[in-house]
Amino acid sequence: MSTPASLCTILQHALSAGDQDALTDLYIGGTPPNTLRAYERDLIYITAWADAAFKKPLQWPEREDVALRFILDHSRDLRDASDPARDAAEHLIAKGLRKTLACPAPSSLDRRIASWRAFHRMKNLTSPFDAPLIRQTRAKARRAAARPNAPKSANPITRVVLEVVLATCDHSLRGIRDRAVLMLGWASGGRRRSEIAGLMRADVDLKNYDNDGLIWINLVATKTTEMGKTPKLVLKGRAAKALAFWIEMAEIADGPLFRPITQNDDPLERALSPDGIYQIVQKRIALAGFPKGFATPHGLRSGFLTQAALDGAPIQAAMRLSLHRSLAQAQKYYDDVDISENPATDLLG
Repeated sequence: MSTPASLCTILQHALSAGDQDALTDLYIGGTPPNTLRAYERDLIYITAWADAAFKKPLQWPEREDVALRFILDHSRDLRDASDPARDAAEHLIAKGLRKTLACPAPSSLDRRIASWRAFHRMKNLTSPFDAPLIRQTRAKARRAAARPNAPKSANPITRVVLEVVLATCDHSLRGIRDRAVLMLGWASGGRRRSEIAGLMRADVDLKNYDNDGLIWINLVATKTTEMGKTPKLVLKGRAAKALAFWIEMAEIADGPLFRPITQNDDPLERALSPDGIYQIVQKRIALAGFPKGFATPHGLRSGFLTQAALDGAPIQAAMRLSLHRSLAQAQKYYDDVDISENPATDLLG
C-alpha cells in the first residue's frame, strides 16, 4: 500500500532523512490498511475543521482550547444560526466532509479523537486530549449524545435471501463476477467489503481444487487479526465453483482478484474498490425485489452468523471463519435468532 502523503508529514520529526524513511516504512508496514485509511480520512477532516473554526493549520502539540472546542462542536445539534460552530460545520458540509448539522455519532467523535491522539504519539508529543478537563468533557459529551446502536445492515442476508439474490446473476462476465463476490463474501465467514476488495489473485490457492474441490483463501490482515497472522479460510462446494469460474472466465492470472467490468463486459486491470462491493450488493438486492435499504454488504457477515445459529452450528465453529475476536460480539447474532427457530427447541422431536 502506498504511503499517504499526509501521514508522512505527520511522521516528520528531528531525525535524519534515512531514519525518518525507516520509521515511516516501519509505521506504515505495521499498521493495518483499514487503520491507515481511517487515519487519512480523519486527518483530512480535522485539518479542514481547524481551518474553518480557527483559520489556522494544526499545531503540534495542539492547544487544549482547540481540543475542547473540537469536542463541543461535535457534541450537539447546530440548529442555531448564531452558533459559531455552525459556520465551521457548514464549511465541512460544503466540502463533503460532514453530512448534516445534527450531532455526529459519539463513535465518530471517539474515532477522530483517537486518530488525533495517534498523530501526537507519532511525533512523540503529549496529546491535549489527555488533560483532565478534556477527558471529563469528552466523557460527558459521549453520555449526553448516547444513542442506540444501529445495525450496520437493516437485515441479515441469510441463505434464503442469498439464494434469491444469486438468481439475479446471469452468465455475463459481470454476473459471474457478482456471483463470485457474493458467494465468497458469505461462505468464507462473512467477509467485510474492504477484505473482499483487497484480495489478490495470489491470495487464492487453487492447487488442490481439481482433486478435493477446496479453495484456500489467505487474507493478509483483517480488522481483528494482525498482519501475517490471519488463519487461512476455505471455500467449498458452490462457492468454490463460483470463484474458480470467475478466475477462469476473466483470465485472472495475477493482480487484483475482483475488478470493475467495462460496458463491453471486459475486466479492467485495477481492483474493485470497497464502494464497488457496496454497489454490487445494492444492485443485486434491488434486482431481487427487496426494498431499498433492505441490506448492506455487512448483511453478508451478519447473515452468515445468523444462518450458522439457525442451523445449529457451534458458535466457535462460526467464529473460526468469521474471525470474530470477541465471543460477545459474535453471540449477538446468535441471540438475534428467534427462540422458535432455535434448533435446541427440537431436541425432543
